[in-house]
Amino acid sequence: MAKNKRTAFFISDGTGLTVEAIGHSLLAQFRDQQVEQVTLPYVDSPEKVEQVLTRIEKAAQESGLQPIVISSIVSDRIRERLHRSSALMLDVFESYLTPLANLFGSDPAQSVNISHGIDNDRRYSERIDAVHFAMDNDDGRRVREFERADVILVGVSRSGKTPTCIYLALQFGLRAANYPITEEDMDSTALPKILRPYRHKLFGLTIDPERLMQIRQERRANSRYASLEQCEFEVRQVEQMLRRAQVPYLDATQLSVEELATRLMSQAGIERRIG
Repeated sequence: MAKNKRTAFFISDGTGLTVEAIGHSLLAQFRDQQVEQVTLPYVDSPEKVEQVLTRIEKAAQESGLQPIVISSIVSDRIRERLHRSSALMLDVFESYLTPLANLFGSDPAQSVNISHGIDNDRRYSERIDAVHFAMDNDDGRRVREFERADVILVGVSRSGKTPTCIYLALQFGLRAANYPITEEDMDSTALPKILRPYRHKLFGLTIDPERLMQIRQERRANSRYASLEQCEFEVRQVEQMLRRAQVPYLDATQLSVEELATRLMSQAGIERRIG
């Protein structure tokens, strides 16, 4: 543990996905602070809580700074034990469940992992079907299925299309396909013929040529494909193509896949299939 580097613990008695997302969002507002972020899922017994408490106090001692704990522990008993630490406590459920319980006039279920379970078979099936669609329609493999797509991502090779499609499918249940614009498609700045019937479904991703070169060098080092000259040419041609066809696009260089997906949906006016 580095001296003068604070630790934030995201603690849950389930997967930790919810509290981790909340924690990342909160700490992102303090970019000038050095914070080591640690996710601790399945803290669901007194023994595990004691281990966590030891780890929190060790972090405080080694850094000389008060740790942060952001928790989504459902069990009152386990939550009370966690409050023994010297950390700044931000309790997600305590903050929101009590006001909701007062409003509804009933106690919360205190069931772990409800938000990430598969109790809703329809939503779960839609999510899995969307992931299969994204994988089957990666890199333009099944153009005949583009009619079923909610969105078709286009851009140069290695611009982030595949991970964005998978995230859109897994998180929002969207059927996302992608099609790589290759050098053969760049003889003109018109859209490839195969894409023209689906122009209303297209969304482009672009990327800084130098960053693209770095990514491609990891795949095919010292090749023409990975040269800066080739990357600059492809990015320039594809951006001209997208502007000419009036296809909206985003620069993926500095955006995480989460940001790409949500900005894309907002800009394209695409609504999620599942919440």
